[in-house]
Amino acid sequence: MDKLRLSFISASNERVAPLLQGDVEVEGIELIWTNSDPSETFWRQLKFNEFEVCEMSFSSLLIAKANGSDLVAIPVFPSRRFMHATLSVNVDAGVEKPGDLYGKRIGVGEYQQTASLWMRGVLQHDFGVDQYSVEWHMERSEELSHGGATGFKPPKGIKFHRIPKTKSLATMLVAGELDAAPFGRALSNEKNVIDRSTTIKPAASDFNKVKPLFPEFIKEGTRFFKEHGYVPANHCYAIRGDVYEKHPWVAFNLFAALVRAKEAWYAQLSSKIPSDMIFGPQYMAQTRSIFGPDPYPYGIADNEKMIQQMIDFSFEQGLTPRKMEFEELFAKPMLDL
Repeated sequence: MDKLRLSFISASNERVAPLLQGDVEVEGIELIWTNSDPSETFWRQLKFNEFEVCEMSFSSLLIAKANGSDLVAIPVFPSRRFMHATLSVNVDAGVEKPGDLYGKRIGVGEYQQTASLWMRGVLQHDFGVDQYSVEWHMERSEELSHGGATGFKPPKGIKFHRIPKTKSLATMLVAGELDAAPFGRALSNEKNVIDRSTTIKPAASDFNKVKPLFPEFIKEGTRFFKEHGYVPANHCYAIRGDVYEKHPWVAFNLFAALVRAKEAWYAQLSSKIPSDMIFGPQYMAQTRSIFGPDPYPYGIADNEKMIQQMIDFSFEQGLTPRKMEFEELFAKPMLDL
């Protein structure tokens, strides 16, 4: 029997690569993969709805679903990190600890993206930095943003500014025009038409104007995990509504294949540690001692608290008009997993 061919847009990482490269197959499905940076993926899908299966920003999924989108989520979270801990600050900003950001100017790639959702929520609830006290500066243009595709308007009461097209998060941070912003993308050599920080960069000599807000990143990540019980996710996968309606079995088969792909990676992880990482095995042992054998759990049951927190943050921050229900977001077979 012929397999169902589905267009699929997603970035690659170790946990999904076995599926994308064909080492793991989806039962009954042939995926036609387009490799794309997440920021471009989400904009394309939210604006044009062109792919049948996609990687998707969870924050933008919530907003799109609240606006009537037919996307159906799969509880697979391919990307996780401590978003708030990626903030860097200008050395002259007078910011020595997170609480010092109260009343400061913070830059974000996009206001509605999940990384910004987590950043605002954690700063407010863990460190007392009220989201309404901060001036928010957004880099992506309206035309090329997730928000441009979903009709984003700054929430009432938020101090919101757009970064001029001749500048970027990175150039404004080193110039002291922002007090804090995620700085990592400025170091990337990968060109990206969506994120200006990858194309408009400060001179390398200016990087000494920037320092991490959390110089002990591992310590802060460990604190967050022990207190909250998860590593925050920012992406999931979703099926276009017309495909799910016609082929509801696709959701479970995709989920099962993504689980197998992750297991395939974990099975060879120990042998993949680069030899020049002298303390690699020790670091991996340290990581497992903190997070357990699987820092990237899939399914609803192992992620219920984290998913609910994103739903709560989205409503609290004025991005969605009400708290979305799990049944509205995820494919029906996923609710029992």
